[in-house]
Amino acid sequence: MSKIKNAFGPGKAFVAFLTCGDPDLDTTEKLVLSLAAHADVIELGIPFSDPTAEGPTIQGANLRALSGGVTTDQIFELVRRIRKQTAVPLAFMTYANVVFSYGTERFIKTAAQAGMDGLILPDVPFEEKEEFAPVCRAYGLDFISLIAPTSRQRIARIAKEAEGFVYCVSSLGVTGVRSQITSDIGAMVRQVREVTDVPAAVGFGISTPAQAADMAAKADGVILGSAIVKLVERYGRDAVPHVAEFAQKIKDAVRSVS
Repeated sequence: MSKIKNAFGPGKAFVAFLTCGDPDLDTTEKLVLSLAAHADVIELGIPFSDPTAEGPTIQGANLRALSGGVTTDQIFELVRRIRKQTAVPLAFMTYANVVFSYGTERFIKTAAQAGMDGLILPDVPFEEKEEFAPVCRAYGLDFISLIAPTSRQRIARIAKEAEGFVYCVSSLGVTGVRSQITSDIGAMVRQVREVTDVPAAVGFGISTPAQAADMAAKADGVILGSAIVKLVERYGRDAVPHVAEFAQKIKDAVRSVS
């Protein structure tokens, strides 16, 4: 049974994102453990030199982590340490090239053995997921699919094969904070629910408790990344209490509409 799917439970879920190694791996570990008290699922970003789906905030985090010399093997070791301290479901979010260069099966097998529960590759179209999804299945990882406002007739097809949760991209373009989200999220989620009981979570652009509550009312959960990464950028190694306080506010907002 999918740990990630189960994490959504009867209420609305809060999915948090961090870039591993920003500002360093020790701080990432502390941030994950503090987030685990509030988030239902945590996405761990493996830094990549050309993160095409990311806006300037997460791009900056990728560059800071890479300039600090973070490697994929170090991130696997980080996961092993985290796993000794919390059972919170964890999903990697990275790019196909990171997986390819490590070796697809080797990467997925190592991730599963380290204690990961899922994998998100935003640059892999649904039509090309067969390069990764069967290997993930063999090792017990959920290969999490994304749908966008432009997916339209593909939504049902993607949702039908979804694992863990369906990642609903709230708006066109890259990740980042937005003052308002104009896509018809409700319609996207309804299409998902017509074909699967896998939960639908909304990400890209959510940055405030009010936005989180609004999106949670329309979906099964919300994903926050850039707003958390901004706090890490601002406070660096001192970010843990600030991120924990923010995560508490988001969780309270999400829970208020459960």
